[in-house]
Amino acid sequence: MSQKHIYKIGTEGKPWGDEEKATWLAQQSNQRSYFDDVVNKLEGLKDTFDVEQYGSLDYQQFDAKTYPLYAVKTRNWDHNKPTILVTGGVHGYETSGVHGALRFLETKAKGYAEKFNIVVAPCVSPWGYETINRWNPLAVDPNRSFVKNSPAPEAAALMSLMESVPTEILVHVDLHETTDTDNSEFRPAKAARDGTVNTNWNIPDGFYLVGDSDKPAPEFQLAVLDSVAKVTHIAEADEHGKLIGETVAQEGAINYAVAKLGLCMGLTKAKYVTTTEVYPDSANATPEECIQAQVASVVGALEFVLDRAR
Repeated sequence: MSQKHIYKIGTEGKPWGDEEKATWLAQQSNQRSYFDDVVNKLEGLKDTFDVEQYGSLDYQQFDAKTYPLYAVKTRNWDHNKPTILVTGGVHGYETSGVHGALRFLETKAKGYAEKFNIVVAPCVSPWGYETINRWNPLAVDPNRSFVKNSPAPEAAALMSLMESVPTEILVHVDLHETTDTDNSEFRPAKAARDGTVNTNWNIPDGFYLVGDSDKPAPEFQLAVLDSVAKVTHIAEADEHGKLIGETVAQEGAINYAVAKLGLCMGLTKAKYVTTTEVYPDSANATPEECIQAQVASVVGALEFVLDRAR
């Protein structure tokens, strides 16, 4: 099913200018606290991991805050161990991505530290987290901004961090959600901003993955899906064999042109990359199950690497 959805700001067919962006920004407000929900939890990890501030977002000009950006790393870095990157909150509104990254650090990361170097950026877009937004205050989507001269400071800061990591990344798991608001708010807003026509897609009920069409790694994707299936249900394709408008590559997985789209999972040259997509609005999943599904996806990726090494 697809349907046209006209957004409340702007003129259909005409891209936003500064006035429309200012109107949009004025409608945003804080609905939760990055400092309470994320930064405070990082304090509790400092006895076990290195917690590093890798950047800062000064959004005071938008009547917002200055947000410190943090990454968590395992200690005793070893060039002989594979390195895994986990990112959450690239789209700040996708709650289980942020809390799944934190939960992985709290419950699983220490157990894998002997075998892996681990880097976790749990909340790449703190303003988006607080205001429950896909974009930053500039009306820019960080997850389409992992490109040279990035227009999103969130993406630019993370790219700079990864340039400082002394080993190559083997695995990157980027934790996301697909929500009902993708259709009711964020896709219509994007079309209005860009002066294009939006047609909504069906929101899949369940968990699915997005791989890189240039290196789809089906066995890796399957290992992640098998791990998640122990926690929550995997999304089924629609009547056209698609998920969010894309042809299914394998059950529960689609592929995107990562480099072309400037997606976070194209941030490194990692051999194995995937973006998780949890459906938090499902009647068949609780918020806790969504967080556990994100943790299970990272565990599945780690176990895949260990199995390949045996």
